[in-house]
Amino acid sequence: MNKTIRRAAVFTLLLVLSLLIRATWVQFYDGRALADDKNNRRNAIEQYANPLGNIIVAGDAITGSTQTKGSDLRYKRTYTDGSLYAAVTGYSSQVFGATQLEGIYRNLLDGTDDQLKNPLDTVTGKRSDPGDVVTTIDPAVQKAAYEALGDKKGGAVAIDPTTGRILAAVSTPSYDPSLLSSGDSAAWKRLTKDADKPMTNRALRQPLPPGSTFKLVVAAAALEDGLYPDVDTRTDSPNPYTLPNTTTVLKNESASAPCANAPIRVALQYSCNNVFAKMAVDLGQDKLRAMAEKFGFNDTSQDVPVRAYPSVYPSDMDKSSTALTGIGQYDVTATPLQMAMVSAALANGGKLVSPHMVAQTSDAGGNVVRNYDDPTETKEIVSPSTAGQLRSAMRTVVEEGTGTNARIPGATVGGKTGTAQHGENNSKTPYAWFTSYAKSDSNGKEVAIAVMVEQSDAARSEVSGNGLAAPVARAMMQAALKG
Repeated sequence: MNKTIRRAAVFTLLLVLSLLIRATWVQFYDGRALADDKNNRRNAIEQYANPLGNIIVAGDAITGSTQTKGSDLRYKRTYTDGSLYAAVTGYSSQVFGATQLEGIYRNLLDGTDDQLKNPLDTVTGKRSDPGDVVTTIDPAVQKAAYEALGDKKGGAVAIDPTTGRILAAVSTPSYDPSLLSSGDSAAWKRLTKDADKPMTNRALRQPLPPGSTFKLVVAAAALEDGLYPDVDTRTDSPNPYTLPNTTTVLKNESASAPCANAPIRVALQYSCNNVFAKMAVDLGQDKLRAMAEKFGFNDTSQDVPVRAYPSVYPSDMDKSSTALTGIGQYDVTATPLQMAMVSAALANGGKLVSPHMVAQTSDAGGNVVRNYDDPTETKEIVSPSTAGQLRSAMRTVVEEGTGTNARIPGATVGGKTGTAQHGENNSKTPYAWFTSYAKSDSNGKEVAIAVMVEQSDAARSEVSGNGLAAPVARAMMQAALKG
């Protein structure tokens, strides 16, 4: 072979090799990227070629699938009581994608999850029958919260403190996910432009100043640190209290309340700002932040399994700002989920069981794919002694203090109200909060609750945790404690 032919042959072989490498790259890399592209309509066609699996509440499917007409997408998602459960399910749309449980378990619900495949399916690439998502939601508690919130703008969460099961997650105003299933652009525009933000999950993803409900965290830090030995020891709390290094006097809701040097029990009963602001300064921001973080604040990966928005306890503050955090103001924010976790830990002897709203996933035959109830992570937040003392003080709040609207005959109930300032110089309508626990005297059932009312039609002077949020919590507790 002469030199020219040899060079031509080598060059030709290099071209062939380059083509093979390029074809392999397109097949195994670019091809996968194209297949996974959210704008690839083939994915939607494949996903909606068959009915999806379902989301289950108390043994009943609250989702379904129905055949479409005149579309290459054969099925679309349907919802039973869609507005009631929107904060749990999210939506699954042919155009707008999927959110919350619909999005997290998308592959399981459409049958593409590898956990559903048997060995033969793995070899052949056959699509599995879709699986189901079994939730922890109690429909009676969910409905009680939704109806009690009514036309108020707010959120509510109920947790079984002994198991971590989320019994209710409600956000109002709500929306019907069925409106988005087929990709109705007018409905999408209307919902996303609505000033009341019905698609915002206020139960899990709307952190706001928690006001005086945060005083439970401050009290827990003071007892655990040994600043005060118990809830009935008098504190060092002048009234009126001037914020450190300022001339600003911190007022209490009631000028006649016995807040001067009040014990923690009395300070919770009357929601004494001077006591908890001074306590926050005495403890210091580092100790307060450490306790808040034990309860779950500043956790950027709180999955239930929907990713909850972080509740925040701030850092790098001066003493006057630290004092304001002691009453749940300044830059402190919390979701209803977070404040329900505080009450759940106290109700459970100081131990917090990881909150979750999915009990298990299952395949088409009902076989468990994954069990989320067992085992569950449990963390000791405070000692049993601290938890017991704060439960006792919370009972005083409900029986004799600012939370009387939460009383339930035949049940032991403890709680804490909160009315958080909103806007510069409290110029806007305050947020109303209530967090509580309850235990039935007859059947031993327990529940922990948090309710936040962001906006209502009540006159500004009537906005309070006891007036707006406690009745919602009471309705939820009654539903949860029924035998």
